[in-house]
Amino acid sequence: MTTGSSSKSGPAHKLVETGITLLITLFGVIVIIGSLKAGINWGAEGPRAGFFPFYIGIFIVASSAINLWNGLRENNDELFAEWGQLRQVMSVVIPTAIYVGAMPFTGLYLASMIFIAWFMRWLGKYPWLTVLAVALGMPIVTYLIFERWFLVPLPKGPVEEWLGL
Repeated sequence: MTTGSSSKSGPAHKLVETGITLLITLFGVIVIIGSLKAGINWGAEGPRAGFFPFYIGIFIVASSAINLWNGLRENNDELFAEWGQLRQVMSVVIPTAIYVGAMPFTGLYLASMIFIAWFMRWLGKYPWLTVLAVALGMPIVTYLIFERWFLVPLPKGPVEEWLGL
């Protein structure tokens, strides 16, 4: 029994498939252009830097063309997701994208502290003491394990430089 089907609105499955396919095609084109700049022919020592990525880019674009063709000829106008569901997904995707984008400027540790604290408090509704303990503790443990134990340097920002880490 369907009641109030008008409340279930959102993008159609075909629209989302088409959009994602076009984004993947764009990625493939970027790979091809970068490969052409690096050189796709053979040098004295073997294939140049763009040789293999060029063919991967061609494969990505060709696969996307097939996916686009198949997606457009299907009669799939079903609902992909409701707007409320997409808002929930975006409430995780957008802060994660900000975290990744901020990392080159803030370093891994500061960005991770803010990211962990934000999600624990905002989505998890944890008490502040727990939030502070985990948000400060995880980057410290990460630093000790990777930088001190395994000797693997991780991206640092101005705070780490100020602390001399």
